[in-house]
Amino acid sequence: MAQNTPAIQPHQLTSQRGRQVITAHLTALGFLMPSLIFLGVFVFYPLVKTVYYSFFLTNALGQPVKFIGLANYATLLQDPVFLESLWVTLIFVAAVTSLTTICALYLANLARKHLRGTVIFRTLFASTMGVSVSVASVLWLFFFQPTTGVSDMILNFFHLPPIHWLTGNVWALVAVILTVVWMNLGFAFLAISGALENVPTHLYETAEIEGVTPWLKFRFITLPHISPTLFFVATVTMINAFQTFGQVDLLTKGGPNNHTNLIVYQIYRDAFVNLNVGKASTESMLLAILIALVTFAQFKLTEKRVMYQ
Repeated sequence: MAQNTPAIQPHQLTSQRGRQVITAHLTALGFLMPSLIFLGVFVFYPLVKTVYYSFFLTNALGQPVKFIGLANYATLLQDPVFLESLWVTLIFVAAVTSLTTICALYLANLARKHLRGTVIFRTLFASTMGVSVSVASVLWLFFFQPTTGVSDMILNFFHLPPIHWLTGNVWALVAVILTVVWMNLGFAFLAISGALENVPTHLYETAEIEGVTPWLKFRFITLPHISPTLFFVATVTMINAFQTFGQVDLLTKGGPNNHTNLIVYQIYRDAFVNLNVGKASTESMLLAILIALVTFAQFKLTEKRVMYQ
């Protein structure tokens, strides 16, 4: 006589599923824990401390001594040095973002053509991704160096007057912009090159049969298909431009006359030179708010023109 297998009761099935869910959650938490610890120590904790310090007056050791609420923010928004730094930063970010995106698009479109030496061309422009900020700044310092720099040698050869790259108010900012654009070209070039390779070739073939000009093909075929990549490159480049520090520190030290004194460098000077941690924390918070606002505006204004396939 066969024995009947005892039926699994509903409460037992529910209990088993609950244990499986708990086990899955614990396993996922175990994998995530190293990242959560890293983010907590190096991101979230400094962020909370920065917000906290921005509401206090601090001593030379960076310790809060008096709660003053929003007084740091009110004072900073009336500080001419900070306002000038804010204006210089906005000009710098706009120039770096636009120049990087346009130059990378032009170079990627040029490298797409089957010309002799294209492989070497691609390698040269992608190689900037492997160069550190300090090395790139030193290389450009040799180029901009007055009297002995490569720039002056070239200008002297053509009997042209020298350019005061690092001592002129406007030229110093141009020098920093060129250095940062060169640093960002490698990433932007590779991203846009990959996007160009994914544009359907049959669209170009159809346009060629119809006798469409190269500009119209670029305007109505290429640009719409690579618009998501252009939007991504512009956004990442803009955020990185707001955080530029090394090039300013090694080339100009924020000078001359604060014409290259970006907000990040002003934060560094207030925190580690002037030993005013409260003011530096307030500047950091205002910079974070500024980046968020500019990024939000960029999404609202330009994402409408992006064509997602």
